[in-house]
Amino acid sequence: MRRASSSRHAGDIWLGSGADASLTELLDRARALRASDVHIAPGFPVFARIDGKLQAITDQPLTLSTARHLATAPLSERQRASLQDDLDVDLMCIDDQQQRYRVNIAHANGAVGAVIRLLPLAPMPLADLKLPLAVEIATQRGKGLVLITGSTSQGKTTTMASMIDAINRRDRRHIVTIEDPVEYVHPPGQSLVRQREVGRDTQSFATGLRAALRQDPDVLLIGELRDFETIEIALRAAASGMLVISTLHIVSIERMMDRLVAYAPPGRENLVRSMTSEVLHLVVHQELLPTLDGGKRVAAEVMVGTRAIRNLLRGGSETQLRSALMSGSAAGMVTMQASLDALVNEGAIAESIRDDVLKNYAAIN
Repeated sequence: MRRASSSRHAGDIWLGSGADASLTELLDRARALRASDVHIAPGFPVFARIDGKLQAITDQPLTLSTARHLATAPLSERQRASLQDDLDVDLMCIDDQQQRYRVNIAHANGAVGAVIRLLPLAPMPLADLKLPLAVEIATQRGKGLVLITGSTSQGKTTTMASMIDAINRRDRRHIVTIEDPVEYVHPPGQSLVRQREVGRDTQSFATGLRAALRQDPDVLLIGELRDFETIEIALRAAASGMLVISTLHIVSIERMMDRLVAYAPPGRENLVRSMTSEVLHLVVHQELLPTLDGGKRVAAEVMVGTRAIRNLLRGGSETQLRSALMSGSAAGMVTMQASLDALVNEGAIAESIRDDVLKNYAAIN
């Protein structure tokens, strides 16, 4: 295992000369194809997710031994023992070109395989994401709750990282992140950025958050809101004067409050509803879509926490959010329809993509 350069993040596994050459070649090929993920499984060729679809990047199916060899190439002896005991392992890796990877190695059908997420070298500048102006404005706020929502693999982590990058480039602020895992490493900038990884630097999101509140933060980034304790601490932090940025897995903005309340134990539902309505500043709901030139763009629905929106949330009137969104453009709100139409008019996405997303929205809502 080769010693990493100073840009390596503590805890990353080095994919240098000790790693299997064929794995490195596969990852290089996947990057050249602009893939987001690589799938290694016995009985199948190696697949890469390109423009949202799985495509084979090798000709022959992998044997059991070859799949296991490729999947476990990054592991230390301790991690191999952990895989044997726990049946799956998560880790971050870095190669000779400082490219970073999020790796999940797991058993399926009695055999070992892996899924490898290819990560950008650095956070994208926020302007490059071409999100609505309200997102940039949110990074300038000193307090409140900002939620980036959507289903899996819709670019939520990328947007959060770009928001932190914008703050780091511009402001003298103390930023504490609690992530699982750390995907984007923020270089030194104007801010002091302390990135903590669950399982390595802290036991859980809630534990890390409780500690962060004693560390004089201006900005808290929480990788995901997925339990009541984390949600409660995040809401209290936002209420006490911090800017809190996090993600929530939902299929539409209308489902936001239901999801948060669902995590609350009996008798605490109204607390979550009341606190959220008090501190909510912005919700950005994302759909990551293939573009006509082979890339990806985000269609974003934006809900600003105006007094009218907060009153609807406090009163449990989520069914009226859609009409409030449609009439809220002066406050910076953007509907998914408007975002999709803009992408079509720009020539970025096909009309069929827009129509499919809108059809799904109609079915959900």
